[in-house]
Amino acid sequence: MNWLEDQKIPLGRWMKAFFDWIIDTFPLFFEWIDDRLSDLIDGTLGVLELIPAFVLVAAFCALTWVLQRRWSRVALVGFCFLFVINQGYWDETLESLTLILYACLLCMGIGVPLGIKAAHNPKFSNAMRPILDMMQTIPTFVYLIPMIALFSIGMVPGLVATCIFVLPAPIRLTELGVASVPVALREAALAFGATPRQVLTKVELPYAFPQIMAGLNQTIMLSLSMVVIAALVGADGLGVPVVRALGSVNIALGFESGFVIVAVAIALDRMLKVER
Repeated sequence: MNWLEDQKIPLGRWMKAFFDWIIDTFPLFFEWIDDRLSDLIDGTLGVLELIPAFVLVAAFCALTWVLQRRWSRVALVGFCFLFVINQGYWDETLESLTLILYACLLCMGIGVPLGIKAAHNPKFSNAMRPILDMMQTIPTFVYLIPMIALFSIGMVPGLVATCIFVLPAPIRLTELGVASVPVALREAALAFGATPRQVLTKVELPYAFPQIMAGLNQTIMLSLSMVVIAALVGADGLGVPVVRALGSVNIALGFESGFVIVAVAIALDRMLKVER
């Protein structure tokens, strides 16, 4: 075995050299991204903090009614957010919701077009599949190391690491939805003179909409699961009390913040879940 270990592939040194080159070559670019994303996050959070908590809860309930048309889900969403207020975690929840909002915008904005491309191009899909597998398999803590080097600490490295981890979900589910459109449906649209763009917008996307919304749901849930990990690089939100409880072995604080995260997850899931 020693002879094989002596021929160790210097993968770690190659990756370090690669990120050192990026940091040295594009420092202004990453500083610009850090500043812009920080401004967006701080601005959005500032607006949300100006709105009274009960007004926001009422808005979430109204959105749930518009999307679901079921009073049981409206009541559950309202109860979950009232529970968050009762436990004293409203400010942390707003911070996490801001992070989730921009993670969803970035992941869906990138993932849906890539999923459509993959559904229409098998070669592209096959080439992208191992990359997506790697993105989902690499431990999320590994993403934090280069993110700290590129963006220092704060919300931005947590947001970027979250996007890398979450992005495969909307890509895969969008591809699945578009690829599952019946061939006869496509052929009928083409027979009536529809252009490829019209087939996409009027046939494929409406048919795949439940799968795309499932991708959005998974994006939200996975982003919420990253709040604790993001807290390790200075991201504010619901992960901070969890990390604090872990550091001090505070059982009460740990379960308290954990149940709040569960309540937020249930509320977001019931609010945006789409059933065919």
